Amino acid sequence: MTATDSADAGGSEYDWLSLDADEEIVWSGNPHPMSIVPALIFGVPLIILLVGIIIIVAAYLWRENTEYVVTTDGLYTKSGVFSRNVQRVDFDKVQNISFSQGVVGTYFGYGNVDISTAGGSGVEMQFQSVADPKSVQERINRLIKENRRGSDRRDEDAPEKGAVLDEILTELRTMRETFERIEAREGGGGTQEPRGGSQQVTPRQPGNEHQSDDRTDTDGR
Repeated sequence: MTATDSADAGGSEYDWLSLDADEEIVWSGNPHPMSIVPALIFGVPLIILLVGIIIIVAAYLWRENTEYVVTTDGLYTKSGVFSRNVQRVDFDKVQNISFSQGVVGTYFGYGNVDISTAGGSGVEMQFQSVADPKSVQERINRLIKENRRGSDRRDEDAPEKGAVLDEILTELRTMRETFERIEAREGGGGTQEPRGGSQQVTPRQPGNEHQSDDRTDTDGR
């Protein structure tokens, strides 16, 4: 596999990646095919002793099982022939990126991209023997700047969103208090007493009226 540019390079080929929901692959690659030339140079003369075969096979397997991925959020490497070693570095932790090329790498067009992190000691991640390491370095630097600008914009928008939420909550509280006052007025309207005070009127009993009339008649007699 050679270096590729992709905005949607998912699938089983990258089953070792654990990407976030909004994270996309921007670039992927593995060591340049000519990176095994040094192994051939040292291995071929030693083929008679069988050591050369081991050197060449090991270099080939290393290249085939090493992958590098750049996403919209960070950097990934996968290595290991019989086991799998995956490393990730987020953009916000990257402190410095540099590239280097040896004599053979300069001739064939490949080199190393070294990534240093804040608080780390030396190189924390390395894209070894990738094609055109200068362009890879520039691409990563550009993505880091875009990522940090996006983070700054999100930080600037956060206070504005908070202020809008506060205004909405204040309006909701005011509406609730208004409704409570209206309900209190409607609920107490039927039990209010007249301003002049209350008077108790006792109805006359029918028997009492007849007794009063009888007394009057007796006195008149």
